[in-house]
Amino acid sequence: MTKIRFAKTHLAKSLSLVLGASMCAPLVAQEAEDLEVIQVTGLRGSLQEAAAIKRSSAGVVDAISAEDIGKFPDTNLAESLQRITGVSISRTNGEGSEVTVRGFGGGNNMITLNGRTMPAAITYGAGTGADGTTKGGNTRSFDFANLASESIRAVEVYKTGKANIATGGIGATINIITAKPMDQEGFVATVGAKAVHDTTNRTGDDLTPELSAIMSYANDDKTFGVSLSAVHQERDSGYTGATVNNWNIDYWDDIADPDRMWNNADANYVNAPEQGQLYARPNDIRYAFSNTQRTRDNMQLTLQFAPTDDFKASVDYTFAENEIVEQRGEIGNWLQIGTNTGTVEFDNSAVKTPIYISESYAGGVDEGYEQQWREQTNTLDSVGVNFEYNVNDDFKIVFDAHDSTMHSRGTGPRGSGELAVGLGAPTVVSREWFWDADLPTYSNVYDDSIRGANNNGQVDAGDVGSSIARIRNASQKSSITQYKLDATYFLDSGHFDFGLEAREMESRSFQTAGNNIALGNWGVANPGEFGDLIQPFDLPGEFDDFTTRSGGYGFIANAADLYTAAEALYPGIPSGVEDALSFDDTIQEDTLAAYVQVSLEGEIGKMPFSILTGIRYETTDVTSTSLISRNYFQWEDNNDVVAYVDGSETSYVSADSDYDFLLPSLDLRLEIQDDLIGRFSYSKTIARAGFGSLGVSASNFAGGGGSTLLGAQPTADASNPALLPLESSNVDLSLEWYYDETSYVSAGLFQKDVVNFLGSRQVDQPLLGIRDVTGGPRAEAAAQALADRNIALDDTSLYAMMVLLSQPEAFPGGADDYTGTPEQIQQLAETDGWDLLANEDDPEVIFRTNTPDNNRAAKIYGAEFAVQHFFGDSGFGVQANYTVVRGDVGFDNEADPNQSQFALVGLSDTANLVAMYEKDGFQARLALNWRDKYLAEVNKGSSNNPRYVESYTQLDVNVSYDINDQFTVFFEGLNITEEDIREHARNETQLWYATDLGARYQLGARYKF
Repeated sequence: MTKIRFAKTHLAKSLSLVLGASMCAPLVAQEAEDLEVIQVTGLRGSLQEAAAIKRSSAGVVDAISAEDIGKFPDTNLAESLQRITGVSISRTNGEGSEVTVRGFGGGNNMITLNGRTMPAAITYGAGTGADGTTKGGNTRSFDFANLASESIRAVEVYKTGKANIATGGIGATINIITAKPMDQEGFVATVGAKAVHDTTNRTGDDLTPELSAIMSYANDDKTFGVSLSAVHQERDSGYTGATVNNWNIDYWDDIADPDRMWNNADANYVNAPEQGQLYARPNDIRYAFSNTQRTRDNMQLTLQFAPTDDFKASVDYTFAENEIVEQRGEIGNWLQIGTNTGTVEFDNSAVKTPIYISESYAGGVDEGYEQQWREQTNTLDSVGVNFEYNVNDDFKIVFDAHDSTMHSRGTGPRGSGELAVGLGAPTVVSREWFWDADLPTYSNVYDDSIRGANNNGQVDAGDVGSSIARIRNASQKSSITQYKLDATYFLDSGHFDFGLEAREMESRSFQTAGNNIALGNWGVANPGEFGDLIQPFDLPGEFDDFTTRSGGYGFIANAADLYTAAEALYPGIPSGVEDALSFDDTIQEDTLAAYVQVSLEGEIGKMPFSILTGIRYETTDVTSTSLISRNYFQWEDNNDVVAYVDGSETSYVSADSDYDFLLPSLDLRLEIQDDLIGRFSYSKTIARAGFGSLGVSASNFAGGGGSTLLGAQPTADASNPALLPLESSNVDLSLEWYYDETSYVSAGLFQKDVVNFLGSRQVDQPLLGIRDVTGGPRAEAAAQALADRNIALDDTSLYAMMVLLSQPEAFPGGADDYTGTPEQIQQLAETDGWDLLANEDDPEVIFRTNTPDNNRAAKIYGAEFAVQHFFGDSGFGVQANYTVVRGDVGFDNEADPNQSQFALVGLSDTANLVAMYEKDGFQARLALNWRDKYLAEVNKGSSNNPRYVESYTQLDVNVSYDINDQFTVFFEGLNITEEDIREHARNETQLWYATDLGARYQLGARYKF
């Protein structure tokens, strides 16, 4: 058999070698409004401007400025922000996505565009949760991957609160500033082009384009101006990864206990846990590949009109669209446990974890090869107006309004965000797993003479058939209408500010039911049915940085084509996405705010000082509306307990809540010497709960992977519409030494005391009257029948006996003829119409329900150190910073798996080191970014597990040369050392995700008119 391995093409290899060798606004604080305008000239000029903003601002403010029109330092805004002290980022497919500031993740940071609150939405992968990239909507966190950087003038990070800044950012308020026509004189334009080469690309183009055009014009009198920017970017990429569906944690006890995670007394347990010790059992190991095409288009039009020196009007329109198409596939090897277990060897960790597992299967089981097609479009539309009027020399008013919408939805075939077709080859007769490496590996023994395979002695497409298909979609549409009136009265030694703000926000998120569509069903009844649509693919061989074992098999196919073929093979299956919804939540927030603040300047002992103090009052009314549908479980085979949604019985429920806050702020700035500045800041800030936590009903029902009689634990998520925002009392103290125009050293301490922290507690409770098909009188009768026949009790045998007791005609002698042979089990599991449904005699399911609440308080504290230095006129410079972040509540890895925990997520030390050179038209920058290990999630899965992201280091390079004043050529390299991402649970053996990534190179030119 010939296997396909998507090796890099000759062009890709050549490009990698050649490029590798080349490596040898409204929110601008009014305290800085009299700041001298700095002419930006190159990298050093942009750093000088950023340092001037930092130096002259009240509170702790960091900034990044464009070197020139169309020359923002990084292609991705998040990649630029990670250079700022205290800011770290998360990545999706190797590209910056969301930011964390001082330990607070994306949803706890306020993102504004020219001072306006931006809506957020993301539903990638229809929320399936199949890997670490899928998201199901309900986010408040703006995804920076939606914005290109070419039209960005600057980004400011406000780490301390101010009365005139919109609430929502405990970590920081991040303001993205776009270029305005009256910022320039006369006509200025630039065009740029890049060729992008992503070394992870398999099936797309080795070179993809990024094109930009920016034009700005202001007449000589600066009474009229217009600017237009347009950006088109394409990227073809891929990754190879691995994931584990769940880690089950329990206490080691009687080996013959039926509800034990391993209950085969005849198995060989090596280095077994002590009685009562915690131990782990994985559900599976899945290798995955991804081939992705991303197209990003941005456009902004701004008109400005200033008929007099005292009045200026601006109108702007912003459009951003990000289209993502992904083909993804897996190899899945699930544990069957029960009597299949042969040997389990444990490590010596506190929570003992298998490093080796073996199983054997008398009748054979399948190896899964699910294929997925994901397609997503995210669209931002924003229209705004701004009027600035100087009433007289002492009084100025500014009115700003905008209406903005962000819509994230699946745009794939058959109305899907994800179309998945499960494939499998039912030919595995024994299996081994090896968990003692960064990438768990496996080794299977195959027999294709069984279960309808083609019996040619090798695993090929003739052995592969379908199991279950799913067609899912998800949508989040968020809109914000915001009105702001700001006024400033200038005093002899300061100014007095006041203002009003009204903001209406609505976010609707829904996900279609995505019920299982039976094709060949879980037993893979029809091997070979798709013919040449399925091709062999050496997925284990695609890992560059992890070692796999020889002998593994993989396949690749287009899921959309497979489903079209399945319509002919299985008449009557759905033609598209279902009308039934698994959830449908709408959150409405109406906010009114008023603020006053005063800025005063003076001297203390010949040391100039400034004070900015104010207070903001804000009230918010919240209405949450959620869909309630009839949900039920269907038991379809041993561990396949599947939740279904009945869309014929639905209703909507609503709940109202409200809250108000009084938020003071104080910033003190003292010039101890001309070049030495000390700061003290105090503020209260809030961050609202995520939309997904504010619904009214429960969702994400899961059956637990087997019978509750044998210890399976069904799970669900619940919401809480009465959640209050997090409230933080913040203190900052810093010292900054500006010993040159472009050089400084700074050190600061910060502390955040947070109340109303969102914890995640788990409650065992019934929900929506859902009954337990896997427990109750029928399950007990089946268990007794197995005991009477001396047949070992596990999920497979229990399911088969329950089916047999309800379908006694299966064998001539009914249950008396049942001996538990593989053939009998297969017949009972795969006969249409014999799946098990709950009845009125079954008890209600007791769900371990993950529920958010506000009853937590925590303290986050840390220190920030930064230095920026240029070595005279040599052209060389360096930037370095280090941030220490600590919290007083961590995760206990040895805690009871039945108890939920509260812990602070996102806390990690971060560091940046940037070496720079700029002289005679030549620029070079080598940037190292490091983020230490951090806790990203708590109470994951049925055993309240943590999710840790391991430490990550990325090295980027940027080189440019100005051929003349107009024409520049440049080269960029991202992740040039090809670092990977790995995440784990209670210890490093317990892998959650591993992603094998690569470098990305960009070669381009820019011309300025």
